[in-house]
Amino acid sequence: MTLSTQEILELPLYVAGKAVKTTQWLDVHCKFSGNIYARVALADDKVLERAISAAVKAEQEMAALKPFQKQKILLHCVKRFNEMRDELTELLILEGGKPRNAAAAEVERLINTFQIAADAVSTLNEGRLMPLAVTAAAGSYRGMVRNIPIGAVSLISPFNFPLNLTAHKIAPAIAAGCPFVLKPASLTPISALKIAEVLAETDLPKGAFSVLPCQREHADILVTDDRFKLLSFTGSDQVGWDMKARAGRKKVTLELGGNAAVLIEPDTEVTDALIDRIIGGAYGHAGQVCISIQRILVHADIYSDVKKKLVAKLKKIKAADPSLDTTLVGPMIKEAEALRLKKWVDKAEKKGAKILNGGVLSKNLFEPTLLENVDETSEIYKDEAFGPVAILEKYKDFEAGISTINKSRFGLQAGVYTQNLNKMLYAWDHLHVGGVIINDIPTFRVDNMPYGGVKDSGLGREGIQSAIRDMQEERLLVIKQ
Repeated sequence: MTLSTQEILELPLYVAGKAVKTTQWLDVHCKFSGNIYARVALADDKVLERAISAAVKAEQEMAALKPFQKQKILLHCVKRFNEMRDELTELLILEGGKPRNAAAAEVERLINTFQIAADAVSTLNEGRLMPLAVTAAAGSYRGMVRNIPIGAVSLISPFNFPLNLTAHKIAPAIAAGCPFVLKPASLTPISALKIAEVLAETDLPKGAFSVLPCQREHADILVTDDRFKLLSFTGSDQVGWDMKARAGRKKVTLELGGNAAVLIEPDTEVTDALIDRIIGGAYGHAGQVCISIQRILVHADIYSDVKKKLVAKLKKIKAADPSLDTTLVGPMIKEAEALRLKKWVDKAEKKGAKILNGGVLSKNLFEPTLLENVDETSEIYKDEAFGPVAILEKYKDFEAGISTINKSRFGLQAGVYTQNLNKMLYAWDHLHVGGVIINDIPTFRVDNMPYGGVKDSGLGREGIQSAIRDMQEERLLVIKQ
């Protein structure tokens, strides 16, 4: 199906693997024009109950899937997503306001994520022998441990990567053998429904999956219902920690974002490529990336050079139509978020911050903004901007720079540019983050690496192997000889 802004499309939700249209609808807007171009069916309490009951009933059949069966399902998805590249790219531009190049890159990552999951199925360690004869009393015992699926899981995905971050929940659930119910972000629900459309073509057991756009008051059962054995949520820290407090006995994994920093040592050559990389990490997809660069720490010896080159390049970049090949900064997801960010910038300026570039807002187009001299108590400094704003700050001592990064309540990833091995290892030892990226930006991610944070950035790790482990549990067998 080709998506168009000339007609309003009506898309079904998926209950227990079946496409269903309901009597309630959610309008989906083009994030650049603001026009309604589609609407999706909404789930109510009855639909959610059908989905949950079906998932529970499917637990044994999902757990019984052989590796070759899971791999066939995942590889079918890889094939179909490859065939749908153009459609999915246009969808991300319309639904998410994602610039064309970033949209195409996300589709590629969607395909890679399902491929990595398919590869993981054939290499998964299904268990291990466990020596129990470690005391005289246990001398005649042997132990074996199997990894088994945890059961039905609930998944809640975010708006900013509606294909790939949804894939990071669905693909490991299939690989682990867990039926699932997924709620996509209400601002970008169609991407998940396109994944569901492809899953419906596979040999997944009846009831193994449901993808349900719904209002928050209905979706709360995904958090509280004890029939789910795991809740996986990606979104804001306030919402995520509240969910964990109400989740009951189930396991909870949270990916909650941050205000990532990059630190640049004076042994780093300040090239155009470095400046371009920092700009891409700070302003790509209008900064609406959990590991977008929000704080740029530059050693005093090269601060003036970095500042001059950053500002010169930023002055040539404008927020623009995401459908253009040349656009780096497209619209923010909605005007309310852009207004919130504008208030944060204005408040920081009143506290003494200097706007080196940008600071201009038109509807939900926020010009790429660079600040310096920002008070550490300002919201734009201590909280997650989730928009095209970055802060430039000077440091003199490497260890002090690392300490400055650690002052944040977040700890997702950090980037450190240095040619000194001891400093690389010091950063790895002392940065309070889930991932340390050396000689690159914190926005770097490969879809097989363990990805997640500490402090307010979350709990647990995504990445295919890590997510599969979260969706399985160990079962011990002891044999007396």
